[in-house]
Amino acid sequence: MNILFICGSAEPGKDGVGDYIRRLCGELLRTGHKAKILSLCDKHAGRFFTEIQWIEGSPVTVSRIPIYSSYNQQLAWTLEVLNEVQVDWVSLQFVPYSFHTKGLPFWLPGFLNKLRGTHQWHFMFHELWIGIEREATFKKKCVGFLQKRIIQKLKDSIAPKVVHTQSKIYQHYLSKIAIESHYLPLFGNVSVTAFKNEEPELVKIVVFATIHDKAPFEDFIIDLKKELEHLHKESKFVFIGRHGAMLGTWTNILELYAIDYELLGSSSEEKISEVLINSDYGISSTPYKISDKSGVLAAMREHQLAVISVAKPWIDQEDVSVSFDDIIQYRKEKLRLIKPSYTGMNSLSNVCDVFLKSIHN
Repeated sequence: MNILFICGSAEPGKDGVGDYIRRLCGELLRTGHKAKILSLCDKHAGRFFTEIQWIEGSPVTVSRIPIYSSYNQQLAWTLEVLNEVQVDWVSLQFVPYSFHTKGLPFWLPGFLNKLRGTHQWHFMFHELWIGIEREATFKKKCVGFLQKRIIQKLKDSIAPKVVHTQSKIYQHYLSKIAIESHYLPLFGNVSVTAFKNEEPELVKIVVFATIHDKAPFEDFIIDLKKELEHLHKESKFVFIGRHGAMLGTWTNILELYAIDYELLGSSSEEKISEVLINSDYGISSTPYKISDKSGVLAAMREHQLAVISVAKPWIDQEDVSVSFDDIIQYRKEKLRLIKPSYTGMNSLSNVCDVFLKSIHN
């Protein structure tokens, strides 16, 4: 199987979808398939070039087209990459803002329609349209309406043979516009390289990467202290990665309730893996119903962490019922520190296997 993945950008560590595809390509190469990446609107490329990006011991070929390139330049370079080797599949990894700074890539359906060949098309929807949540502003709903039309045009222009998404919520809303999609779990962008040390006496809780606003963190800490007192245990929080403006608010709350914490900041992938695998729980501030679209949460899952969703309320337009067996949804005064069993569903090898079976059928 020979697959070309098309995304927006592919600078390592700078684009979540690019990092995702790189790991998937590496796994495909290790299983005997051929795979390469084309970044169509690369924010970090100053010129068109092709390079090798190494991931987990595998060399992934990546061709990168600068975002400022003209339509004709993009098309010429894309056809050059596509025609180098006859590919079996072209996989569009879709995020609206990857292909247009304002999230409105009206040009994309017509552009992709010009990529003629014997290949089949696969779509992976990492994002849909904005404004799905009930509290969305009128402006977001207007932009979302246009984004929905672009997605419909993509489907009508290309007629992909296989469509995936990593979000149960997205799967539902794609069905509302007559796009049948299959669920492809998200694996993390942090390779599992570390080994678990001996079990510590205290409960170690990790907060990895961005902290989203309006999460009921103080309520959670009050309930956590009660639960730990019941279990006769102490806790320690470890913050790793870039957390954003809410970090100070969270650490102030921990200090207020006399809970120990450590700030590690931006760290190497190896260090992140070591911290994740030696923690007991991970805190996610991504709303529970869209937990499965979070790469950070996927990395925690892949490191076999029990994940607690401590997030603001989020209700989609139709209030679709969604649940996850391995994620604890925090509710005030109802916290129980249980450890869901790890299924391995979102491991890199399993996701790669599901992907291959989907396009083989």
